[in-house]
Amino acid sequence: MRTFQYKPPRVHSGELRTPVMFYKYIPKPGPEPGEQEEDILYECMAKIDQVWMKDVELAKSNGTLSDITITIRDPLDDYIPTDKHYIAIDHPHYRNNRYNVKHVQPDPQNNRFINIMARQVK
Repeated sequence: MRTFQYKPPRVHSGELRTPVMFYKYIPKPGPEPGEQEEDILYECMAKIDQVWMKDVELAKSNGTLSDITITIRDPLDDYIPTDKHYIAIDHPHYRNNRYNVKHVQPDPQNNRFINIMARQVK
């Protein structure tokens, strides 16, 4: 018979160290084309993962080298991210970059978190 051995979860709250903000764009008022940022929809702490070193060549060939994966606590009904939302990351390496939500999925290892894949907007 196998003995029970506790395995800690892969992601825990101590790894959520980076502030992120979710927002959406709205059309600018007036006759000029373009968009402007709207109010912040949701703010939280997140874990940011970039492309792994073993996947760099594949990411280069796919054009997804600037994609990131964000892990946040599941906000339940407070906020539901969609592909129409954008992400601003409050970290010196990401401060001037904006990311568009590409895909949202629950974390299969831990249902208290969700994973958000985002692509950098140029």
